[in-house]
Amino acid sequence: MRKVTRYPVEGHNALWHIYKTVSPWKGVRNFIWIQLSRYCPILSVKNWIYRHMLGMKVGKHTAFGLMVMVDVFFPEKITVGENSVIGYNTTILAHEYLIKEYGLGEVIIGENVLIGANTTILPGVTIGDGAVVAAGAVVHKDVAPGAFVGGNPLRELSRTAASSEMEMLVKTDERVH
Repeated sequence: MRKVTRYPVEGHNALWHIYKTVSPWKGVRNFIWIQLSRYCPILSVKNWIYRHMLGMKVGKHTAFGLMVMVDVFFPEKITVGENSVIGYNTTILAHEYLIKEYGLGEVIIGENVLIGANTTILPGVTIGDGAVVAAGAVVHKDVAPGAFVGGNPLRELSRTAASSEMEMLVKTDERVH
C-alpha cells in the first residue's frame, strides 16, 4: 500500500489548487534544473543538481539515465540509495493531483536497486535494497528488498528466469575476458 497523505479540495479539480501547496516560482526553478539534468550526460553533475539544487537525497555512485524525470514540485521527497541505477526516461512522482483531492508521498529507492527504462514510480512507495524493476513497469506499491518485479499492474516476476539470464550474462562476460 502506498503511503500518501491525501488532501481534499472543493470546487475545481485539485490541479487548480497547486499554487496553494507549492510556489509557482519553485516549480519554474525546479523545472529548469530538471530539464538540465535530463539531458546532462555527466553523472556527477546530475547528482550534484539533484542534491544541491533540488534537495533530493542521492547516494554515492547512483546513476540516473538520460531523460529521467523527477517530480517538479516536490523533488525533496525523493531518496535514492547508493549504487542504484535509474533507467532511461523513468518518471519518479512524489505528488498526484486528482479531481477531488491531491496526495503527497515520499519515494524511497534503496541501495543497489535497478530501475529499468520507461518505468513510472508513483508517490508513497518504497523500493527495497537490491530490488530489480523491469522496464516499462508502473510501481504503484512497495517492492520488497531483492524482489524482481515488473508490469502494469506490478507483480513479482520469475526469479528463475532472472537467475538464468544473470548466469548467461556472467558466462558471456567470462568468455570475453
